[in-house]
Amino acid sequence: MEDSPKADPGKAGNAPQQQAANKPQSGERPDQGEAPAPDHYRPDPQAMRDQSTIPAPDVANAKYHHPILAQPPEAPTGLHLTEPAKVAAGVTAVIKSMAFGWSEGGLNRGTRGLLNMNQKDGFDCSSCAWPDPDDHRSVAEFCENGAKATASDADERAAGPEFFARHSLAELSKMTDRDQNNAGRLTHPLVKRPGDNHYSPIEWPAAFQLIADNLNALASPDEAVFYTSGKVPNEPAFLFQLFVRQFGTNNLPDCSNMCHESSGAALSPTLGLGKGSVTLNDIHEAEVIIIIGQNPGTNHPRMLTALQKAKRNGAKVIAVNPLPEAGLLAFKNPQDFMNPLRALGTLLGDGTQITDLFLQVRVDGDMALLRGIMKHLFEAEDLNPGQVVDRAFIDEYTTGFESFEQNIRSTSWEDIEELSGISRAQLLEAANLLARKQKIVTCWAMGVTQQRQGVQTIQEIVNLHLMKGAIGKPGAGTCPVRGHSNVQGDRTMGIWEQPTKEFLDALSKEFDFTPPYAHGLDTVESIKAMYKGKTKVFFSLGGNLLGAGPDTEVIAEGMRKQKLTVFVGTKLNRGHLTTGETSLLLPCFTHADVDMQKAGHQMTSCENSMGVVSQNKGILTPLPGQMMSEVAILAGVSIATLGNRTNIADWVAMTENYDVIRDHIARVIPGFEDFNQKLRRPGGFYLPNGPRERKFTTKNGKANFTATALEKYTVEPDQLILMTVRSHDQFNTTIYDYNDRYRGVHGERRVLFMNRQDMADRGLQAQALIDITSHFEGTHRTVEKFIAVPYDIPRGNVAAYFPEANPLVPVGSVAKVSNTPTSKYVVVTVVPTRKTLGAPLEVRLAAEA
Repeated sequence: MEDSPKADPGKAGNAPQQQAANKPQSGERPDQGEAPAPDHYRPDPQAMRDQSTIPAPDVANAKYHHPILAQPPEAPTGLHLTEPAKVAAGVTAVIKSMAFGWSEGGLNRGTRGLLNMNQKDGFDCSSCAWPDPDDHRSVAEFCENGAKATASDADERAAGPEFFARHSLAELSKMTDRDQNNAGRLTHPLVKRPGDNHYSPIEWPAAFQLIADNLNALASPDEAVFYTSGKVPNEPAFLFQLFVRQFGTNNLPDCSNMCHESSGAALSPTLGLGKGSVTLNDIHEAEVIIIIGQNPGTNHPRMLTALQKAKRNGAKVIAVNPLPEAGLLAFKNPQDFMNPLRALGTLLGDGTQITDLFLQVRVDGDMALLRGIMKHLFEAEDLNPGQVVDRAFIDEYTTGFESFEQNIRSTSWEDIEELSGISRAQLLEAANLLARKQKIVTCWAMGVTQQRQGVQTIQEIVNLHLMKGAIGKPGAGTCPVRGHSNVQGDRTMGIWEQPTKEFLDALSKEFDFTPPYAHGLDTVESIKAMYKGKTKVFFSLGGNLLGAGPDTEVIAEGMRKQKLTVFVGTKLNRGHLTTGETSLLLPCFTHADVDMQKAGHQMTSCENSMGVVSQNKGILTPLPGQMMSEVAILAGVSIATLGNRTNIADWVAMTENYDVIRDHIARVIPGFEDFNQKLRRPGGFYLPNGPRERKFTTKNGKANFTATALEKYTVEPDQLILMTVRSHDQFNTTIYDYNDRYRGVHGERRVLFMNRQDMADRGLQAQALIDITSHFEGTHRTVEKFIAVPYDIPRGNVAAYFPEANPLVPVGSVAKVSNTPTSKYVVVTVVPTRKTLGAPLEVRLAAEA
């Protein structure tokens, strides 16, 4: 293979090998190759899933029954409220970025980490999957949250054997999630044996053998669950699924099951690919951008730079969200402080206005809102034939338009206004912005995907684009904004409980074995199986299922029933503490760490939200200890477990030189041909994307309109609808601090954002101590000692941070088709905290004893 380090192992990952040829040019459609094989989403029908109910756990009293806390501690950390911010980023973001970078990684490591993050010959940010520019990249190509993530990865503090000898699992569980993360990097493999209250050191070969013994003792490979975090790069992700399938199961749940599974379930049958159809340049060129169910200022801050560029090019932005987030209002770009012509204006001015029209939708009302916009568009088409609806595109590329049109026209304005909380007049404003435009981009995230009808809502987004012909052209398309850095890439690599036959056939041919073809367990079904004792081994490659998943105490009980739990990670989190009978805690490298193997300095790769695969090459010397790369750990586990059932020499070769892994990937996965060569291009390469080129690889070869069902749900007069959200000082389940400065919350996370009138109706004063109870199919779950915070949120809606509010989310409450937990629709009641609530005195004393 041309210029492959296999020919010269000393060159592995070296920057001088990178060539500038074929680099996508700014403002042009990228050269991405032919559309891949059909990506038909084949979700298991709900009837095939476990329909039995799981009793509601005693959430409020769990702290009295289990010395190791599965939920974060209730002790207050010092709430202070200020006015919510009206502008995102600015000088404060710069100061915070530097402070985090230097406080944990030190001045030298912290600065080196920040300056090499997201650079073409550097490492990929380990937080969100927002794409990097194809052309010029700034010296500081990172955002505040990326700085926090890198600072955390570059942490000079070590949580080694001495730390775990000093602290029992029960003591560690009483620490806040922030303090657990700040304990430092994991440096040595550790084991908790039956009856132990501490993790203690274990040698790597013994750890591998312990895993092998437990896996090989199972009655069936399906008694094991293999969970994956979206931070895992492509190469170890490919090896993980290979090992699991050679072992004999498709039980490969991942964090995607809980976030953008609804996107894949909606996009694959309608457009032919379960990914977005735009590039970063399309954002810049769009005439109208719809941001729905997404908070870019906190969750994807670098997106604000793209929105600013689009605004300067004349774009209009429609923001749809229950909360008026700072990042949706205005933005002060920290990069402008480096420009003498813009620095003073940025410092003293109000920033770039982001949103032209803000629609404060009710929680779960997005589907009705979209219908209202499209109903207006049809009425505009009636008045202006041929000027609003793109009939030529519809006739050539689509099917199902007539039933879709009838469905929209027959929806009543009364239902639309009631369910969305948006007036017909406001929806007309949105429709007027869209009516004569075709360069439209719609961005969404978990505010949509985690609704009961998340799949159907995304199908309505697709319907809007199809009726406007706003797809497969510059400046137009669909844009699901992914969370973790490689959550999209992990699915591309085969991390999926429902693999296609085409993928399994290619894997079988490449590695000469017969993989299992029966579908495995997704995240929700894995939680149920673990709880019911149907599995005996839980293996987590990164991540924190306990903190990320629904029904925290159900997950905790399931973990306790395992014979073995295995956690591969970089830092301590709460999920490492609620364990099986035996548990392993195995330390691995981060994106920022130098990974030296026999062939030299290795690199991995990640796929961003827009299908660009780029290199990830660490630059920081790992802390002293016994950390290993994820690739090396998986090779050790595979060789010990599979023995002669696998090609041991190949696993050794793949560990010594990751180009060998990429050669395998190139022969298995469409779009990765010449993987090693293309990865060494500056900025990486685009994967094939049919919808981007109007090549719809659906079963019928067309883009498909959908006639969805708009369902109405009712709640009792005292009930509210809860959605979970992130704070500004967290990324997914990693908590960097107790603050959420954009929302004006400081020093505390156990808060519930409430409409002022809803508080008055319940006799609650600001900062009142409250208990929250969720209601689902006759079951109840209660969390205690939250603080009521008055906020600008629609009446009948409330919001709280996860993971603190996750115990309220029933594992049985899932989105249709995708089986994603409905963290954006939880029916709750709120009452003042009652002193008598909780376990009887004798139970408390017994627990304390």
